[in-house]
Amino acid sequence: MTQSAPDTTTSAASDTTTLPTNRKVLDMETGELTSPAGHPVQGAIWPQAGISTEVAAHFELSGPVGVSLTERGADFGPGGTLSTSTYYNLFNLGKWRKNSGELPLELQLSGRGRFVLSIHIAGPHKYSRQVFSETITLDGDFRQAFVPGDEALARTVLYFELTALEHARLDDFAWGTTAAPRRTPELMLSVTTFRREAEVEVTAERFRRYRAASEVGEHIRMLIVDNGQTVTVEDGGGVTVIPNENLGGAGGFTRGLLAARESGATHCLFMDDDASIQMEALTRVWWFLAYAIDSRTAVAGGMINAAQRWQVWENGAEFDLVCKPQYAGLDLRKRKRVFRMEFETTADPSPDLYGGWWFFAFPVEHAEHLPFPFFVRGDDVSFSLVNDFTIVRLPGVSSIQESFTDKASPLTWYLDFRSHLAHHLSGSARERDWRGIQSLIRSFYLRNVLRFHYDTLSAVNLALEDVMRGPEFFDENADMAQRRADLKALTTTEAWHPLDRPARQRLGRFPRPLRALWLATLNGHLLPLGDRRGTRLTLTAPYRDDYRKTYGAAEITYLNADGTAAYVVRRDMRRFREETVRLVKNNLRLLRLYPKLQKQWREGYRDLTSDQYWNTKLRLDDAA
Repeated sequence: MTQSAPDTTTSAASDTTTLPTNRKVLDMETGELTSPAGHPVQGAIWPQAGISTEVAAHFELSGPVGVSLTERGADFGPGGTLSTSTYYNLFNLGKWRKNSGELPLELQLSGRGRFVLSIHIAGPHKYSRQVFSETITLDGDFRQAFVPGDEALARTVLYFELTALEHARLDDFAWGTTAAPRRTPELMLSVTTFRREAEVEVTAERFRRYRAASEVGEHIRMLIVDNGQTVTVEDGGGVTVIPNENLGGAGGFTRGLLAARESGATHCLFMDDDASIQMEALTRVWWFLAYAIDSRTAVAGGMINAAQRWQVWENGAEFDLVCKPQYAGLDLRKRKRVFRMEFETTADPSPDLYGGWWFFAFPVEHAEHLPFPFFVRGDDVSFSLVNDFTIVRLPGVSSIQESFTDKASPLTWYLDFRSHLAHHLSGSARERDWRGIQSLIRSFYLRNVLRFHYDTLSAVNLALEDVMRGPEFFDENADMAQRRADLKALTTTEAWHPLDRPARQRLGRFPRPLRALWLATLNGHLLPLGDRRGTRLTLTAPYRDDYRKTYGAAEITYLNADGTAAYVVRRDMRRFREETVRLVKNNLRLLRLYPKLQKQWREGYRDLTSDQYWNTKLRLDDAA
């Protein structure tokens, strides 16, 4: 290893900061000064074609510098600057200190040429302070050690900047430590798939390439649970395929967790079958778990909008009566906004925080309750809440996903509403009485009535009726075959149809007092001759859930994300009356049954999340 740097000085040091040094030790066998091996606990994440080419979410660049989209590395002209101060490559020192205690840190660089290297520390009240600045020469590998002072014990982040003094190249970098890990995690990736053969084959191949090159690859394996029993991926290279009965994501991920236990894995990571992640995120999670003081540590990956890959869809979510995504819409290219998100998520998490199963890593030993047989939707919420995990969110650990808005249908609203009610009745979420859930019911009602989504309102009614049937209904309908058929049959107007030609968005525009009037009339439903009042609107995908854009309409055309398909809904007084009366009757029945249902659901939830239940449901006892 070749490294070169003068004595350490700093342009902005404080008495509480131990300045960086190039650490060397004497090798007793050779008598030479060498550098001890450092573990690269947070490696670089580079932009990657097919995953994310949003360079500004990975680096801040200025001057003559370019980052490759097909391979790792950056090329510099004189004066070009690269900074790691945005989402993918920011180092959250506060989270690492909280997770692992005080570790000796170092910055590991690999490349060629002369640079000015500066290291910066930032906190909530002082966004950036330079703690090191020196000219360095890269000729292969270089390591710069440093120890932040006591002021960095709370909420702080680190980043570095490289400014080239000549034509130069940065091949790779990592934040590292010479401290020994506390444990060696054996991480099992559990991927559930259903008839997405092409996607899962690509995922398996990406994982095999990653595993073969990773320094921790021998401790990470992938299990593909094939609910459709159609996957042709062969076992090998750390990948195993298990055919499974189609009991949805809940059944598939449960099968993966049970297999992880059986194999001796210490941690399990639930992830989507298309695995639209930067594979380096797996390594980050592995090292974070390896140094964790708290054995309950779990890592929840964020979700990034596939249509705008610089934008957060959610970075963790809380379930407080309803699901509340955190940091939705945040621009990952903006330094101050990313800093603020990282400072806030360093604090102790809310007890309502949960992790989505597009990327959720957790300790197997602390998963006392298996997933509830929801089929899909809601299983990740209750699993996170009912088990004793300490959930952390790390920069750069996220999955690219299509917008949930585009996926919304009467089926998804049915699944969402029944799981919301079940969380409260079972006690997996904070306890609420009948009065406490009225705002939940009102929200699901209004968001659909105001948008003329009567198919969906019918699905919401069906969900409420099914929850009142008790947890046994979920056991008897774990495969959702009958309900999927029922919901498909009731979806008469909210079904996508191809468009012959592009349609332009047409919004309704009213001053606030008039909008309040339309809301008071339930968007015309309570007006005389309501069927005849209103205009025609056309709404694009970002506004599909926004009932405030629908005021004054009698007919609404909804477009999908790429504008290739649409469906049309109209104000329908008959269906409005039918579904409203049905919901009122269902809600009054829920009032009468609520104490009895709470008892049934608490006992049933415990039984239906047990090993005994799932071993029988998945027919694992027969296989044994």
